[in-house]
Amino acid sequence: MKTPPWLNRTVLGIGLASLFSDLSHETASALLPAWLATLGVEAAWLGIIEGVSDGLASFAKLASGHLTDRLARRKKIAVFGYLVTALGTASFGFARTAWHVLAARSFAWLGRGVRTPIRKALLAGSVTRETYGRAFGFERMMDTLGAIAGPAAAFFLLRLLHGDYPRLFALTAIPGLLAVLSITFLVQEKARARVAAIAFGESLRQMPRAYRRFLVSVFAFGLGDFAHTLLILLAVQKLTPALGAVRAAAASMGLYILHNTIDAAGAITTGWLADRWNKRRLLQCGYLLAASMALAIVFLPPSLSSFAVIFALAGAAKAVVETAEDSLCAELVEASHHGMAFGVLATANGVGDFVSSILVGALWSAVGTMVAFGTSAAFFLCGAAFLVRMKDPPAATSVAD
Repeated sequence: MKTPPWLNRTVLGIGLASLFSDLSHETASALLPAWLATLGVEAAWLGIIEGVSDGLASFAKLASGHLTDRLARRKKIAVFGYLVTALGTASFGFARTAWHVLAARSFAWLGRGVRTPIRKALLAGSVTRETYGRAFGFERMMDTLGAIAGPAAAFFLLRLLHGDYPRLFALTAIPGLLAVLSITFLVQEKARARVAAIAFGESLRQMPRAYRRFLVSVFAFGLGDFAHTLLILLAVQKLTPALGAVRAAAASMGLYILHNTIDAAGAITTGWLADRWNKRRLLQCGYLLAASMALAIVFLPPSLSSFAVIFALAGAAKAVVETAEDSLCAELVEASHHGMAFGVLATANGVGDFVSSILVGALWSAVGTMVAFGTSAAFFLCGAAFLVRMKDPPAATSVAD
């Protein structure tokens, strides 16, 4: 069987690294709330830990993207980022106070932020323009498979090791280090000319106009793009009167598995479509799928079948949006500036996600789900509308098989 030209060593190595790294930190993330509870830490600390870590990661993505285009070789920095994430995650087990967990999580997420734009730039540089969609779709699929396996691994190991959290967190180093090895031995970095060092603002101004308009659309969409874990809380609350607390919690976990499964399958499908269709219009479809999901929350009755539709739409929208955004970003910007482009994209997404989750949560508490998710749908539709004004990049001359 002939290997597809886009599925080369580098694409496979980056895909495996995403799978193993996500398996590592999703396992740790699933265990973290219970570990904090055993330490006697108040629930508010979890929000502080997540917020500070995400903020540092967003800053690291921006700085990494800006600086790495100035380097002739950047694979070693990606390896370093994966190593820092693996060691920081495994060190959760040494924590004895909330401050220790905050420091370890921040250290791990700094490494995650540093590696993200480099990983995407290496991925884009390893394939042709005509196969960006499939390459990024494959990476997204592998990442999501790790996100599915992580909570399952946490559940299994928690029972097997009878709540020995230090050993559980230490075991997360195994997939974390496998991610490091995947980048080290499989990824092949092509020689490249360094970009001249200029100020960040000037670098952004030199980006194509279509890319800057793309960022406006991404940020507008991101203002409504709440964390999908809020869907779990919503499902539990709405289904408990009919199913009871225990069955509602179990059903919500099953719905989230459905969400992640559709996300994984949809990512590789979206990648295939992105190489054969207009990427901007495909991204619009993703934004409209997200709007349909939010409107379904507002208008559908709170039943198990309704939530199955909502979680399925959420998983499909996530797959389309993330794959189409990355492949369109790579197409809009010259390869020599991919690091900067992906760094700014990741930061725009990170800031938008942070604001949206706070906004939707606050509106939900203050005035109810109809206003909260209706507002989210409005931002999704704004993102789709802004894409209409964006000029398409030049068409590819051919499509690889």
